[in-house]
Amino acid sequence: MRSIVNGIAVFGLFLTTACVSLLAQTPSLGAGIAAQSPKSAPSAASQPSEQTPAQGHDSSFVIGNDDLLAINVWKEPEVSRSIPVRSDGKISLPLAGELQAAGRTPLQLEQDIADKLRPYIADPQVTVIVQQINSQRYNILGQVARPGTYSVTLATTVLDAIANAGGFRDFAKKKDVYVLRRNPDGSETRIPFNYKDVIKGVKSEQNIKLQPNDTIVVP
Repeated sequence: MRSIVNGIAVFGLFLTTACVSLLAQTPSLGAGIAAQSPKSAPSAASQPSEQTPAQGHDSSFVIGNDDLLAINVWKEPEVSRSIPVRSDGKISLPLAGELQAAGRTPLQLEQDIADKLRPYIADPQVTVIVQQINSQRYNILGQVARPGTYSVTLATTVLDAIANAGGFRDFAKKKDVYVLRRNPDGSETRIPFNYKDVIKGVKSEQNIKLQPNDTIVVP
């Protein structure tokens, strides 16, 4: 009988010890579960902000007839488009209607379009970029492979123009090339260009940048 009582006492002591050990481990178990739980979603402040519209363009260039314009109205794809300036100097856009483009800078045209769209679109963000310059041209005449009229850019030089025209013909007088430039008063200035000297680097200043309405003559 005494052995039975002693066995019960030992078993009770074992249970007590096990319970104390389990309670001691409970905080660490809870911490482990918390560490394995999914991370909470980032707050709205940590989310990347929505992309803002681009604003880069040449604001000094004056738009002319036949120029190709890229007009972008932020978040309005039905209004945004590439469109040429008509021969009357105007363009037509949905909601905005008819607008005068020739004689305006891209920055001025942006404001004009925004003013027209404001009754329909809250705070319209408009960007106008000149994709292709067709209004500003120069002429090249005489002994070149392809005489004619070409579009002028800010970087077009006399050498560029000759290359665009396919180079000289066999009997071209390369030393006697000249550029006719129209002055504001209507008169013309004759600017000499000696091809052989320019390519040798002797008179590189003669390789001028062309302006709209310049005419290159190759005798």
